[in-house]
Amino acid sequence: MTDALVVGEALIDIVTPLEGEITEHVGGSPANVAIGLARLGHETRLATWIADDDRGRRIWDLLDSEHVVIHDGSLDAARTPTANAILDAEGKATYDFDLEWRVPGTLVPVPGAHVHFGSFSATLEPGGSQVRQFGAASREYGTVSYDPNARPALMGMPSDARPKMEEGVAAADVVKASDEDIQWFYGLDDPADVIPRWTEMGVSLVIVTRGPAGVIAATKDEFRHFPAKKVNVVDSVGAGDSFMSGLLSGLLDDGYLGGPDARERLQAATLDELTPAIQRALDCADITVSRKGANPPRRNEL
Repeated sequence: MTDALVVGEALIDIVTPLEGEITEHVGGSPANVAIGLARLGHETRLATWIADDDRGRRIWDLLDSEHVVIHDGSLDAARTPTANAILDAEGKATYDFDLEWRVPGTLVPVPGAHVHFGSFSATLEPGGSQVRQFGAASREYGTVSYDPNARPALMGMPSDARPKMEEGVAAADVVKASDEDIQWFYGLDDPADVIPRWTEMGVSLVIVTRGPAGVIAATKDEFRHFPAKKVNVVDSVGAGDSFMSGLLSGLLDDGYLGGPDARERLQAATLDELTPAIQRALDCADITVSRKGANPPRRNEL
């Protein structure tokens, strides 16, 4: 039985520093969420678009070692996607992407499984439309979550990306976005201003992450700030993805994600009842930022 089906990109991040050796790492926000869920003990499947080449096999090997099942048809790409991060003297990155995004033709809804999607794989065509349609179709069979995860270099102008992003929001029961995501998509000074819009679109739980300022959580009837703990930050790579996997893990454990009956429980839940899942998400992010790289915790570390 699959607890969660994650749909979206897995790729190779190529880091080119100003000086020193070029390094390559497995990346992609949905792939990170899938690994985070699997480390927290959930049966997780990833539907992605990579090739049966050296880089694709590296991704496959990592996912297999993390007990993430790769969905059939995910190795049908012509080449494995890459994101080349070129660092300047201050360590800031300029990205150059080499990728094509499609959805495996074998992808069908899994009754009773929670579906998660997001990042550029929900907006970059031709696969973006397929992802959004799959998210909407999956609501008949179970719950859905979405993380917009703004990527300006791939999403074009905010005015063009926003309608696609809102299609994703309308398909979801749970939406997590950072304040920076919301600022880019909407140009809002206060990210909380978007919450009523999203809950009116049918989202049961909205989470806005704000880095060291903590998170805002909202249902249709409640709004609450959850502060972040003070931790020794090594780097923030993968923190948002780790938060997402921790949130989904907590909601799965408490019976708020899964089949249509879980959706009814989520719709009726109070923020007090959802607090354990939100706290697990915060704890996962805290652990991840305290060590180098996108390295989410395992359940026994919580």
